[in-house]
Amino acid sequence: MDNNHPSSMEWKLLSSEYISRHKYFNARRDRCEMPDGKVVDPYFVVEIPPSSCALAITEDEKVLMVRQYRHPIAQTILELPGGFVDEAEDPGIAVLRELLEETGYEFPSFKYLGKVAANPGVLSGFTHLFLATGGKKVSAQHLDDNEQIEIVLVPLEQVREMLNNNEIVQSLHVSCLFYAFRELDKTEHESL
Repeated sequence: MDNNHPSSMEWKLLSSEYISRHKYFNARRDRCEMPDGKVVDPYFVVEIPPSSCALAITEDEKVLMVRQYRHPIAQTILELPGGFVDEAEDPGIAVLRELLEETGYEFPSFKYLGKVAANPGVLSGFTHLFLATGGKKVSAQHLDDNEQIEIVLVPLEQVREMLNNNEIVQSLHVSCLFYAFRELDKTEHESL
């Protein structure tokens, strides 16, 4: 049995109505039927585009992080670079574009680590996770109108400590760090 897709649990979509449409999200009200016949009405879904983020390591072994204000939690936090994937854009191309726009760094090497869902009980969309290495500063930042991003270079082991001490609050970025450190540890172990 496929644990990710047990067909006996899938709901049937009876109707769907958009209650809000926006560039960054759509909200809809669904009416669904469970396998036992029970009708769930309403079930609200917020559709968000896919996104990408990366643990991005510069050629001198520093991690590129970004500090920015996040209005929904009313805090300025330290995060990984990343952002939305444009329509029909490959997530790998998107993460390299976001790295260049947000930080001015280009990366000759990157590895796909997987994808995660932020809150699949309410939100659609996945975040694609990457490990980027060998970054070089090639330009200034090119930020969107509503972005204020401070670039912070942090030693790799300090980022690991921050992760272990619960100092990174962006859950999608915590997932990226977990998988990236696992990949780095595996690669280091294999080279011994």
